[in-house]
Amino acid sequence: MLKKPSFVVVVVSLILFVYCALIGFNIFLPIAYFIFAISPLLIMWLTYTIIHFGVYHGQEFRSDEEWGYGDKNKNELDLF
Repeated sequence: MLKKPSFVVVVVSLILFVYCALIGFNIFLPIAYFIFAISPLLIMWLTYTIIHFGVYHGQEFRSDEEWGYGDKNKNELDLF
């Protein structure tokens, strides 16, 4: 469960929402300060989980391609 990127995204997003609500309504400020203090750890956990366990479902590059966009073809871009 801790290795699923979707679970981690939901948990960190909910914690961010709770933090914003606490600060916005100016209630339970020690809890909000604690969430603020651990937020770098949450972002590192989120980043690590997405990079390490995430699966890319987009199109892979061909051997003659160096870069690309997932939503546009190279011929559709305004290149000179």
